[in-house]
Amino acid sequence: MSDKNHFEISVVGEMNLDLVLYGLPPQFEPDREHLASGLTLTLGSSSAIFAHNFALLGNRVRFHSAIGEDPLGELCLERLGESGVDVAAVRKFRGKQTGLTVILPQTEKRYILTYQGVMADMRFEDLDLQRIFQARHLHLSSYFLQRALRPRVADLFRLAKEAGLSTSLDTNDDPEGRWDRDVLDVFPWVNVLLPNEREACCLAQIDNPERALAFLAEKVKLVVMKCGQEGVVAQRGNTKFRASPPAVAAVDTIGAGDSFDAGFLHQFIRGAEVNECLRYGNLTGALSTTRSGGTEAFRDVAHRKSFLSQ
Repeated sequence: MSDKNHFEISVVGEMNLDLVLYGLPPQFEPDREHLASGLTLTLGSSSAIFAHNFALLGNRVRFHSAIGEDPLGELCLERLGESGVDVAAVRKFRGKQTGLTVILPQTEKRYILTYQGVMADMRFEDLDLQRIFQARHLHLSSYFLQRALRPRVADLFRLAKEAGLSTSLDTNDDPEGRWDRDVLDVFPWVNVLLPNEREACCLAQIDNPERALAFLAEKVKLVVMKCGQEGVVAQRGNTKFRASPPAVAAVDTIGAGDSFDAGFLHQFIRGAEVNECLRYGNLTGALSTTRSGGTEAFRDVAHRKSFLSQ
């Protein structure tokens, strides 16, 4: 096998831990101490969850990111390494801190608080392009969090396409709520765009999800819009594809979208038809919800194999 195709995928993005507190009161009061009944400290961030779960589906993954000079970063590397992800290209920023996300799930909503740390500092110049292009596919998550990298994400995707890679993008949320139009400059170099309904509407600046999907499908070859419990709808040109998720007793939806991406792209890079990609993405997304956090269901080998074999 040539060096160019040594990895199925290169993932560029952020890396941090998720601190999840469960069993919280339905309302918070200022200056009161509130108690949680459960806690999970697990690998977080869209990019790292995707890379971790994609590797455990049997793929060779190289991760391109940055950590600070602290135990949180080392724990992230350890957890990714356990999944088989190659972390040799992850850079350590001296004197900086690794990011951390605190998640407070409620009955019908959740609060997400993120300290960005070095995820906002990694630049295009910090990337090893030769290593990135030793793969068949490039995936980037959390576009709006990559503040230092963002001005040259379009260059990164263009160069990846010129090097013969296919590409995918999951922008995730824009915490500032601006949804600046520079993201449109990346779209000509994207093979698969993977937003959820809200993100699709914000990216297109159209309130209706179906019309937002149609708008985005004019700019990206294949748009896959995740619709939560309603499943997923994709559009390629004027053709639409729909798939419903399997019924599961969901424990935690953290990382479900990233796990869907992992399953979808697992099939996509193997040349599967769109309907099969959607089916498998729904399956891996559902698997993620059966354990707390975005990676724990994939780490349970027996559970993962049994679930995916159904």
